[in-house]
Amino acid sequence: MRILVVNWRDIHHPEAGGAEVHFHETFTRIAKAGHHVTLLCSRFPGAEVHESIDGITVIRNGWKLTFNLTVPWFYHRHLAHEAFDIIIEDLNKIPFFLPCFTKRPVLALLHHLFGTAVFRETNPIFAAYVYLTERLIPAVYRRCFFEVVSESSRDELIRMGLSSDQITVIHNGIDTRLYEHIDVLDQKEAALIVYMGRLKRYKNVDHLIQAMTMVRESVPDARLCIIGTGDQRKALEAMCRSMHLTDAVKFTGFISDQDKVGILRQATVAAFPSDKEGWGLTVIEANACYTPVVATDVPGLRDAVVHGETGVLIPLGDREAMARALIRLIQERQERERLARNAASRALQFTWDTTAEKTLEVIEKVVKEHR
Repeated sequence: MRILVVNWRDIHHPEAGGAEVHFHETFTRIAKAGHHVTLLCSRFPGAEVHESIDGITVIRNGWKLTFNLTVPWFYHRHLAHEAFDIIIEDLNKIPFFLPCFTKRPVLALLHHLFGTAVFRETNPIFAAYVYLTERLIPAVYRRCFFEVVSESSRDELIRMGLSSDQITVIHNGIDTRLYEHIDVLDQKEAALIVYMGRLKRYKNVDHLIQAMTMVRESVPDARLCIIGTGDQRKALEAMCRSMHLTDAVKFTGFISDQDKVGILRQATVAAFPSDKEGWGLTVIEANACYTPVVATDVPGLRDAVVHGETGVLIPLGDREAMARALIRLIQERQERERLARNAASRALQFTWDTTAEKTLEVIEKVVKEHR
């Protein structure tokens, strides 16, 4: 088949995140299976307009703030004549509304909707724009099939008025070449807490830093390692200085996958205080390294964490509950290792090979029904 995917970024983009990892891991496997995959995405400084990445043809057009506006024009001028069997629209941030511009079958790929959380992340005008465009999804995509990465995202679409028959849940995977199933419980460093992900407002890393002051009262040698980058880094570093936590909190910035795995294998527990997530890929990556998770009980994270079995879910915004859960898992080794073993065992079922196989099944179904 000839497959066109439209996504904001490619895997080489400086701001590439979970959506780009999902695309790259899934569709490089689909391309390797013999299908032709083209990605239309936004440009970034220094990037080539045309590039081949791991068997995927990458076409870049438009920039961060204009890409969604240029997609319909660019598609009609340069891609509409191509014999694509299907168009896959990654509904990440602002929809492109491709069903309005093509008669080809469109499969909508959704990680999560921002909803009202977007008002915490950006200025009110842009936030209202994102929020309102999301409200149009049920009308514009009413005849499309959806692939979502979690049950929470499926339920959110159903509440918006879409039918469950249109929606298939396919979870993210992990790279089994990196996350080998090795028992590393004896390698754990005492009282090392790790956060991994973008440093954005809705990720609530400031809540975790505030919880660290309470954790340190009970566990004076507790340390927090923050892996990742984002526009909130300077503000979070300033918070650590004002709270006299510079000796307890380390910011790594962007690091290699191998270094990331090394830290996860050393960590006692991982913490994720976000407003919401699509699925919680970082949760499963931590679990694969025998690291249980403390996370907020919100869409996405509640799908990735099995409360009381692979980690602990706490109320959103409750710093005290976050601190209590972290202290408990640091101090109660038997309970921590029980959760860690359960988490590592469960993580084995999430592979990118499975994600790609199931995604290809959905693509074939959509193409067949359209024909």
